[in-house]
Amino acid sequence: MFSRGMAGEAVLSVLATKRLSLFIVLVSFGVIIAPLLWFPFFTTKAYPGQHLINALAGVMLGPWWAAAAAILIGIIRNILGIGTVYAFPGGIPGGVVVGLVHLLTRRSKRPAIRYLAALTEPIGTVLIGGTLSLVMVAPIIGDPRLLGAVEHYGLWHFLPIFWSGWALSSIPGSIAGYLILLALDRIGVMSRIPVLQAAVQATRIDRS
Repeated sequence: MFSRGMAGEAVLSVLATKRLSLFIVLVSFGVIIAPLLWFPFFTTKAYPGQHLINALAGVMLGPWWAAAAAILIGIIRNILGIGTVYAFPGGIPGGVVVGLVHLLTRRSKRPAIRYLAALTEPIGTVLIGGTLSLVMVAPIIGDPRLLGAVEHYGLWHFLPIFWSGWALSSIPGSIAGYLILLALDRIGVMSRIPVLQAAVQATRIDRS
């Protein structure tokens, strides 16, 4: 019993280290490409690279690590002057949605289904994040352009316009993430991802 417990702790320690290393790599990649891939939309700065990272992190690390990655990337983008406060509602929900949906699809034997969660990123970013940005964040920070647009068009008329702008960033990013996941699976990288390893190792320890 003692040796089994020690083995389990050792496995979890190694997996935690690998997960943290992957987290750092994804955050670093997200920061590096940030100056290259963004465009202005009203007072927000749309960043397709964040949605690519959300797709990858949600699948590879899970929902809460993906949320942490979005927070950290958002902070660094704001420090560098290539992000706004909208980076947080525009980044966090997408990664969480991908991670939660992947919990349902990860057992599929078909990679096209297994990583399909990556394509749900716009649900979190556009529908959840976009709505929160418009009805909560903009009023809190007193964003004159967005509040003026809401007053001019009306919330329910302007909301689809706002969604469409964020979709132009979110959809390409999530598709790119999905294709990268499929490519990584094809060359055998995904079988060594910490979250997937943890599930396999936990099963083996329970059976031993």
